[in-house]
Amino acid sequence: MKSYLAVIGSPGAWRFLVPAFVARLPYAMLQLGILLLVQWSTGSYGEAGLAAAAAAVAQALAGPQTGRLADRYGQSKVLVPQVVAHAAALGALLALALSHAPIATLSALAALAGATVPQVGSMVRARWAHLLGGSGRLDTAFAVESITDELTFTLAPVLLVTVSTRFSPAWALLVALIMVVTGTLVFAGVRGGAPEPVPVRARSRRGVLRLRGVAVLAVAFASLGTVFGSLQIGITSYTAAHGQAASAGPIYAAFSGASLVGGVVYGVVRWRVTAPARLLGAVGLLCAATATLTFAGSIPLLYGGAALAGLAIAPALITGYTLVEALVPAKVRTETFTWLSGSIGLGIAGGASAAGQLVDRFGAPTAFLVPPVTTGLAALLVLVLLRRLHPGAGQPSPRQSAATP
Repeated sequence: MKSYLAVIGSPGAWRFLVPAFVARLPYAMLQLGILLLVQWSTGSYGEAGLAAAAAAVAQALAGPQTGRLADRYGQSKVLVPQVVAHAAALGALLALALSHAPIATLSALAALAGATVPQVGSMVRARWAHLLGGSGRLDTAFAVESITDELTFTLAPVLLVTVSTRFSPAWALLVALIMVVTGTLVFAGVRGGAPEPVPVRARSRRGVLRLRGVAVLAVAFASLGTVFGSLQIGITSYTAAHGQAASAGPIYAAFSGASLVGGVVYGVVRWRVTAPARLLGAVGLLCAATATLTFAGSIPLLYGGAALAGLAIAPALITGYTLVEALVPAKVRTETFTWLSGSIGLGIAGGASAAGQLVDRFGAPTAFLVPPVTTGLAALLVLVLLRRLHPGAGQPSPRQSAATP
């Protein structure tokens, strides 16, 4: 644990970590919250999956632009107007869902809410890379971030489902709205550890994706997103079909809790295997673990399958984020982190949409067919393009590139 204490004890770290946690907890509630809200409003899991997918796609497309602006102008100048817009969009979604508005309207507002989500997680990772890059402690710092993510994904479903079942999904999203506004504004006011803005020439939207290895990472992260999206649909519909809707939160928390454990263990191991090879192994293990969910014929077995999948997903996330520091110049690092987070969002969208359609047409268990297929294809892609995840011979290091005007 000394390695963890050394990282979180970095000067000024606690000042931005605490408000960032408050702001990130609603991030873990948004997709599932929109899913529950729209399903409650329309009565259809398929329509709910489309609305959640609209939010995730919009977030995936808008997030990298937010990261680019943060790299150029600074984090606080981007976060404040963004959280104001997010509050307005989510508030409108809540009001219209209560009035049972058409699915097209709800999906449009869900997309707007997703597009304006404050990218606090990516900005925290950019702060860690700025503070610890090249020190040998970045793996541990990103393990801290993975643990934080999984802690939020452990607590958020329990909080969300508890408030939703006792009151309504609208109340649950209102709680999320208050938290994201408060946490983001405080985080934006903490300048310690934030990288200095680096104005750069305008690029095409795919400029960062053309950097070595970034596209491979983006595809891998999209496959990880399908696990989150399909499990949200699968667990929610499966427990509802068995008359145990309140079990959805704890089961999803078991998945996230196991991922937290996997992240803790990963962060303290001194790996002798290269990061690209670790990514390949983690995605392959995730494929095998999610395949067990297709055999879960009861609620207790669903707990076990979700936990197995959770153990494998954190190492893949940590390794992917760590590879960014080796492959990408500092001046576009926040943008790259948001591309990866956005890819997870696209995966959530695709996974939720596909799983929702399968549930409506063939029943709840078919939602669990999605993650082993997508992660298996991603593992094959990483294997074929493994060399792309190593810095190329003669390629300048990210730190050398960062010094280039």
